Amino acid sequence: MECTVSWTGALGTRSGMGFVAETGSGHTLVMDGAPDAAKPEMGGLNLAPRPLETVLAGTGGCTAYDVVLILRRGRFDVHGCTVKLSAERAEIDPKVFTRIQMHFTVSGKSIPAAAVERAIAMSHEKYCSASIMLGKTAEISTSFELLEI
Repeated sequence: MECTVSWTGALGTRSGMGFVAETGSGHTLVMDGAPDAAKPEMGGLNLAPRPLETVLAGTGGCTAYDVVLILRRGRFDVHGCTVKLSAERAEIDPKVFTRIQMHFTVSGKSIPAAAVERAIAMSHEKYCSASIMLGKTAEISTSFELLEI
């Protein structure tokens, strides 16, 4: 897996904290920093997600992918899956994630709650590389709701 991240500055200037990531699979992702009122030249322009927000989003994508795949392999009629992530960070540098709550909403027809619970556990314990890595510094908790369609 490869990725190249380049500083874009602010609209071609040498200020700002914008970055573009070009992934090995040929996609791009834009990131930016938060504005800094005290030192505007040191902050971002709030034009894109923060880099750590993309880490959290990637983790959500990784685990949701697993949950859907596990349920589909179990031949369950899955219609939707969302995961809402809430994270807390350490107060001092490095400001790693210390707590992450993942709340899944899975919709479908006749999916047993035990199957959803098992899919989430399998993702969290075995398959989702992102959440397993983040679990080294953060306490990760999960919950879910199941919507019958």
